[in-house]
Formats: sequence, structure tokens, C-alpha cells
Amino acid sequence: MVRDELLRLRESAESDAATLAADLAGLFAASRDSNADDEHDPEGATVGFERAQLTALLAAARQRVAEVDEALRRVDAGTYGVCEGCGRPIGDERLAARPFARLCMACA
Repeated sequence: MVRDELLRLRESAESDAATLAADLAGLFAASRDSNADDEHDPEGATVGFERAQLTALLAAARQRVAEVDEALRRVDAGTYGVCEGCGRPIGDERLAARPFARLCMACA
């Protein structure tokens, strides 16, 4: 059951990362083909801001995939749900909120 939830989270994070990577590639292509002065565009956010935002979101999605992969390794090793800081069980509520948690609330 835990493994299934982690796999679902991983699939979702991978999908998000793929979408964000495609959006970022599209933004790069569009800005490469344009000579717009994005710093003084009165119509909204600059291309630089959009690029930074997409880059940050993509990094977060990739980090989420890595966190879920690590949680899956802990499931396989039999250490899932055990705090890496103190060795005590991670509370069910914390694992429900953050299924890839490595630390209990006291150690976090």
C-alpha cells in the first residue's frame, strides 16, 4: 500500500517535471525567436522572471522524484517510517502528509 502511494507520487512528479521541462524549452525557443525588450514590457512578467519561475518549479519536481525514489529504497530496505535522526518511528500523520519523510517531527 505504501509502495503504491509512493509510485503514484513518483508518477505525478515525473509528469509535472516533463510538463515543466517542455514549458521551459518552449519559453527558451520563443525568447530566442523574439527580440522583445522583456525588461520594459508593460504587459506583464518578464521572460527572465518566467524562466526563473519555471526553472525553480522544475528543480522542485525533480527533487520530489528523488525524494520518492529514496523513500522507495527505504521501503525495500525495511527502514521506511523510521526516523534517520533518532531511530524512532515517524508518526502516521507525518507520513500521511509527507510520505517521503525521513525525519520525525521532533528531529525535523
